[in-house]
Amino acid sequence: MCENCQKSDLSKLTPILEEFSGDKYALISILQKAQEIYGYLPTDVIYEIAEKTSVSPAKVMGVATFYTQFRLQPIGKNLIMLCKGTACHVNGADSIERALIEELGIEDGGTTEDGLFSLKTVACLGCCSLSPVMMINEDTYGSLTPEKAKEIVRNIRLESK
Repeated sequence: MCENCQKSDLSKLTPILEEFSGDKYALISILQKAQEIYGYLPTDVIYEIAEKTSVSPAKVMGVATFYTQFRLQPIGKNLIMLCKGTACHVNGADSIERALIEELGIEDGGTTEDGLFSLKTVACLGCCSLSPVMMINEDTYGSLTPEKAKEIVRNIRLESK
């Protein structure tokens, strides 16, 4: 077990581990469900999954870090996913990213101090006809300009007060 890990309520994992007991191909599914519970994958959860599935902690961590869907740190209330795919890149995603960094005061992968926003660039959101595009939680915003991106973030900030 992990010596210096945070202390998560590991009992929440029990139903998931029971559901996939004996399925040696279920690691991704287990990690997905664990992330749904905790909002990210705390280190002690990684170690618990490793122990209960008889998979090395290094392999569990390897899977968790390979797939971009998994997070090892808590995220803000509003996850901004900015597309950096070809169409978005050609249509100005870099300027959108600079505007968001300026507005939020965080870099890619960061979370604002108030916990309201996290910023993550992604390879593709599959909305090329809307490029440049970002998603905030489940909402998609397309045909962005730097000012439009800042305005969207400001409006969400105002609605959260």
